[in-house]
Amino acid sequence: MQLTQEWDKVFPKSPKVDHQKVTFKNRYGITLAGDLYLPKNRGAKRLPALAVGGPFGAVKEQSSGLYAQIMAERGFATLAFDGSFTGESGGEPRNVASPDINTEDFSAAVDYLGLHAAVDRERIGIIGICGWGGMALNATAVDKRIKAVVASTMYDMTRVMSKGYFDSVTLEQRTQLLEQLSRQRWVDAEKGSPAYQPAYNTQPAADAPQFVKDYYDYYGTKRGYHKRAVNSGNAWTQTTPLSFMNMPILSYIKEISPRPLLLVHGENAHSRYFSETAYAAAAEPKQLLIVKGASHVDLYDRVDKIPLDAISSFFDKHLA
Repeated sequence: MQLTQEWDKVFPKSPKVDHQKVTFKNRYGITLAGDLYLPKNRGAKRLPALAVGGPFGAVKEQSSGLYAQIMAERGFATLAFDGSFTGESGGEPRNVASPDINTEDFSAAVDYLGLHAAVDRERIGIIGICGWGGMALNATAVDKRIKAVVASTMYDMTRVMSKGYFDSVTLEQRTQLLEQLSRQRWVDAEKGSPAYQPAYNTQPAADAPQFVKDYYDYYGTKRGYHKRAVNSGNAWTQTTPLSFMNMPILSYIKEISPRPLLLVHGENAHSRYFSETAYAAAAEPKQLLIVKGASHVDLYDRVDKIPLDAISSFFDKHLA
């Protein structure tokens, strides 16, 4: 595994933290690549820690790294990582996702943090952004080592892939898609490699929905483009949706309790209903923070809109 050593993030390097590229394995034996951020002048005291993942189709050089670096500035040991099969992490074929394996990736990050000399393993939380927000909730439900969780601008990828936006997909449409994806497996098996979807985040049409234009403004421009990101002109395999179609990841969201949950979403986000549904299904203690005037993508990198003080205070309180 060849890790890029030069700083190739879409955000500037902070002088307030120490940064290191690291690797660790998940329980499926896939080697994951991460960026470890530690606050400077931290002394010998063991720190609370955060694993940070997302958005779906992004890499650690984008939004998750930004969140991780800022939280390290605020006194946390943080680990932003690439999910299995993406970015600098291992796994073949490239650019495929799984609700199970990506949930496991969060727990593998907790494995790594809990063994680090600078970390207090009894004070580990996680942050999931966009589609990895749903993975974070799923991981917290099953992994009792995680003491607190924040999901920012959250997507439930199993819901949107199986039911479409606002649950608009009919049974007939779902059946037709599954028929197509099932038969694509024969094509891929015969060829010995997977076919890929069309490249993501090409220039959207003038009449495209605003959220599609917002995605392009992040992934397709200097603001957030990164060559390794699936969403920056690359693509998922055609059969990636299969494992998401009948495996709802928020079935056990109540079992996050009694550990605290904070959902953060933009007031104007097309995806806001994902957090509202999750909040309604979750048990106390829980909080839904709606950011006035913010869109879905604003919470990727707009530090003037991401409620960083609220997120820091949440972890300061619950990882004390």
